[in-house]
Amino acid sequence: MTMMYNKETCPTDAQDDPEARELLRRAFEKTARWPSDFNGFSADLTVNVDGKELTGTVTAKSAQDVTVSLPDVEVQKWVTGTISMIAVHRAHRTFDQSDGKSILTLDRSAAHPLGQTIRIHDSLQSHYRVKDDRITQINRTMGPIKFTINVEDSAITADTKYLTTRYTVYYFNPQDGRLANVESFTDTHVRVGHADLPASRRIISAENGAVSVKTLTFANHRLL
Repeated sequence: MTMMYNKETCPTDAQDDPEARELLRRAFEKTARWPSDFNGFSADLTVNVDGKELTGTVTAKSAQDVTVSLPDVEVQKWVTGTISMIAVHRAHRTFDQSDGKSILTLDRSAAHPLGQTIRIHDSLQSHYRVKDDRITQINRTMGPIKFTINVEDSAITADTKYLTTRYTVYYFNPQDGRLANVESFTDTHVRVGHADLPASRRIISAENGAVSVKTLTFANHRLL
C-alpha cells in the first residue's frame, strides 16, 4: 500500500505547547535527510515480487519526479510509488516547513514504552510518540484509512543522524477500528557522497488472507 499525502495545518483552539515543540524539533533535527543541495540519484534496480524477478532502472530527482523502467507495467507503477514515498520521507526540509508549522500539544500521561505523545493539529489528525530524541510512532488518518507506523530499529549515519532501517505499518478502518493490513519494512542504505541512498527494501505484507514478500535492490548508484 503506497500513499502520498499532504499535511495541512488546521484551525484549533489549542494553545501551542513550547515543551512539545522543543521535543519534536530535537527529534526532527536528529532524523537523517538528504542534503539541501541533493539533486537526486539513478541506479540499477532488481525487483522481486513473491518470486517473480524483474530488472530495470530508476531515476529519482524528487518525490514528484521518479522514473522507473521495468518490463511489467503494474509492478513498475507500484515501484514508482514506493520510491516516491522514500523520497518524500528523505527530502530535505526544515522543521518549520514540516510539522513545526502546525500547533503542537503534549499529552502528559503515564509513561509509555514508546515515549510521550505529541499531537500535531493538522488535516491528518496526526500524533506521534517521541522518546530519546527519536520519533518512535506516527499515527495519521487519511480518508478511508487510519494507520500507525511503529519505528523498530535505526542506523546512525556518518552525520550522527537516525536513519530508520525497520518499521511496521498497521492499517485500520476508521469506522470500526478493524485491522485491514500490516506491512513490515526492512531497509538498508549506502553512503554516496554526502547522501545515504536506498540499497534495499523488503516489504512483507498481510492482505486478503495471504502474505506477500516484495524486495527492491538498488545497485550502481549515481548522483545527479
